[in-house]
Amino acid sequence: MRNGLINNSNGLHYVGVAQQNKEGVMTINRYKGSAAGRNRCVEHGGVVYTVATAPGADIQEQTRNSLAHLDESLEMAGSNKTCILQAQIFLSDMSLKSGMDEVWNDWMGDDWQNWPQRACVGAPLAGDTLVEIILTAVKA
Repeated sequence: MRNGLINNSNGLHYVGVAQQNKEGVMTINRYKGSAAGRNRCVEHGGVVYTVATAPGADIQEQTRNSLAHLDESLEMAGSNKTCILQAQIFLSDMSLKSGMDEVWNDWMGDDWQNWPQRACVGAPLAGDTLVEIILTAVKA
């Protein structure tokens, strides 16, 4: 197993962990985040996993800020929103869903061929967090 810390063109760091398996080498790329104990995103086998919450005054601002963060994370890992396979959205209160949906639908665009499978559920979230979004995507 080998580990490495690398600067990419954005000045952001990722650690690649290579492990030998019976088929050859498999690599997990971990893109460092700001929170302890978790990374901003992880990529393995061409699949990208990422999550975001972001501050904001209301559900629409938090959703917009979270989606902007996710755009950056996907780009870091060589993906984009047209490559999203699945989205899981957690809301602190399901009565906020229509406000979140408005921002989500604007961000996703009109081409149904780029829309992911999506679930939205109510969940207790920490502090003032109204929305948390988890994405699974393939590399572009």
